[in-house]
Amino acid sequence: MARKLRLQYPGAIYHVMSRGDRREDIFRDDVDRESFLQTLADACVKTGWQVHAFCLMPNHFHLVVETPQPNLVAGMKWFLGTYTARFNRRHRLSGHVFAGRYKSLLVGGQGGYLRTVCDYVHLNPVRAKLIAPESPLRDYRWSSFPLYLAAPEARPSWLRGDRLFGELGIQSMDEAGRAEFEQRTEARRAENNDEFERVRRGWCFGDEQFRSDLLAKVEGEARGHHFGEEIHEASEAKAARILDEELRRALWSEAELKLRQKGDPHKLQIARRLRIETTMTLQWIANRLHMGTKTHLSHLLYWQQRADSENQSIEQSKASAKSPVKQKLSVVTARSRRSDAGLNRDVNLSKAAAEGESNRRKAVESQSVKIPLTDPVGVGGFDTSFD
Repeated sequence: MARKLRLQYPGAIYHVMSRGDRREDIFRDDVDRESFLQTLADACVKTGWQVHAFCLMPNHFHLVVETPQPNLVAGMKWFLGTYTARFNRRHRLSGHVFAGRYKSLLVGGQGGYLRTVCDYVHLNPVRAKLIAPESPLRDYRWSSFPLYLAAPEARPSWLRGDRLFGELGIQSMDEAGRAEFEQRTEARRAENNDEFERVRRGWCFGDEQFRSDLLAKVEGEARGHHFGEEIHEASEAKAARILDEELRRALWSEAELKLRQKGDPHKLQIARRLRIETTMTLQWIANRLHMGTKTHLSHLLYWQQRADSENQSIEQSKASAKSPVKQKLSVVTARSRRSDAGLNRDVNLSKAAAEGESNRRKAVESQSVKIPLTDPVGVGGFDTSFD
């Protein structure tokens, strides 16, 4: 079944979001919300997760979590399944609570990206108008923001606050540091926050090096049943590497590639390699190699493939024409070998028969009685008066 790829590696940070089935509420009262947070705490104990931010909305939730071990998939399976079972048991229901698969955005750990994602999560009640414009953000109790303002000993062990404070340049989590954190977060309520759009729509949120590293992981782990923006980006990055390799081999620059004819044989060779080794479309390849329209490129590839098939057929015909002679020689050789083996066998049998006859004769001669030709002394075996 087609599905999006889940990248997992030690130390990965994710922004996770999941909505209720048919966009229905996933919490009916505060008891459900307490049950959700308790289930999250249990999941953190089991997986070692470190939570940087969370926010519970009526029909969905946001979670910023760091995974020291690559176990997001296993942890989320237990977390969502366990809360669903507890919710259904309490309300005497059955079936799904959450709709489909959860969304997970990979977040870069350097460059302020974690701070942006956490601000996005903490400001959700403001955007959803769950608190009045004049009310402080701390009034919304079902997010991690009020917990950041509490003393460290009053904060749950699974909520990690030092990293977010560090990205803000706040050196201490004492009362002064917490006051500065609240002030700076409240100030973002009035900002435009265009960068939040990348948090809503993208598959990763970080600098170019972070994105490049993730694309390399995608290329190594993606399979045929995976889909998504990251799969396309990984394929495009692979195509760019192949093109760069072919240009270096041909000693061409980008300007030389553009000046070459649309049907240049080496261009066509590059196009065939891109079609075989990547999932890039004909339109992309035609535009990138300056080979005209995708229809023109399709015709070039078709005739080239047909020519290759004809050449292969000719080679096979030549090989099959030589094969009867080889078969005849092999038959003659086999017959000759069989004849030689039969002759040797007959000779060996003749020798064995002759040796057997000679041995038989010797045995008979050794066992026969010898009759004397003269009368033995004192025997009188002959009648001398016969004459």
